Amino acid sequence: MVSHCIGKAPEEACGLLVGDAAGVVSLVQPTRNVARSAQLYTVDPAEYLRADRLAEEDGQAVIGVFHSHTHTDPWPSPTDVRQAPDPGWHYVIVGLRHEVASTRSYRIVDGNILEESVVVLD
Repeated sequence: MVSHCIGKAPEEACGLLVGDAAGVVSLVQPTRNVARSAQLYTVDPAEYLRADRLAEEDGQAVIGVFHSHTHTDPWPSPTDVRQAPDPGWHYVIVGLRHEVASTRSYRIVDGNILEESVVVLD
């Protein structure tokens, strides 16, 4: 996920998180940012549909999205909050503002932002 974000700079990168109802991510699926912008991301709709179908075949679901902030800290922008499509999703932001990338995850429900822990398992 971080590598994908670094590789797409200076544009924002994005992708999907596939996992289970408990919020455990089993697959990070990089996607194209069809907005091709340093300030906005839009997941390629065809890639979303493909990831969603494959997840369902495996008994899983798309449970979130990730994207990068190339020049700001990893906190949801007003645009991120407005565009949050699903209150059940996890919204991960990879901040590239500093020399070392930082990753934070949020739930966004009715415009309210709640940070959640990120735990990486082997």
